[in-house]
Amino acid sequence: MLMKAVRFEEYGGVDVLKVADVSTPEPGPGQVLVHVKAAGINPGEAKIRDGLLHSRWPATFPSGQGSDLAGLVAKTGPGVTGFSAGDEVIGYTDNRASQAEYVVVEAQNLTAKPAGLPWEVAGALFVAGATAYAAVRPAGSVPSPSSWPGWPARPWSGWPARCTTTG
Repeated sequence: MLMKAVRFEEYGGVDVLKVADVSTPEPGPGQVLVHVKAAGINPGEAKIRDGLLHSRWPATFPSGQGSDLAGLVAKTGPGVTGFSAGDEVIGYTDNRASQAEYVVVEAQNLTAKPAGLPWEVAGALFVAGATAYAAVRPAGSVPSPSSWPGWPARPWSGWPARCTTTG
């Protein structure tokens, strides 16, 4: 089955972005297929697309775009517990793929969408929220996310180069 996804085939500004028909991904073990309702873009992701971070995070063309997402669980892969088809979720992907109709996300990178939160806000919340947490956590004034209801145990796994903290 085909879906629509934002892609770019060369570095540049927003003018290099195109909407393309691509195969709908299938979730593997520990993964969730999310039907995306809203997706955000962060400044670092725009810099990746521009080619300004090529030496650290080179794009492989064609490349997708986006980390933050909010949507509905469409399907779960083997071994996934805690999510079912139809659940409203927010999260992120490290695969530059959230600006698409569907995206496969590691289950540990998802959490329930807060009730009443508009999709447009939810779709831009996760990376900014986890970054803010990483910025204040070393000060010791914020409890560990493991004590927050519904927050994944490791909301910034895979981010050491993006969110470096001490302590």
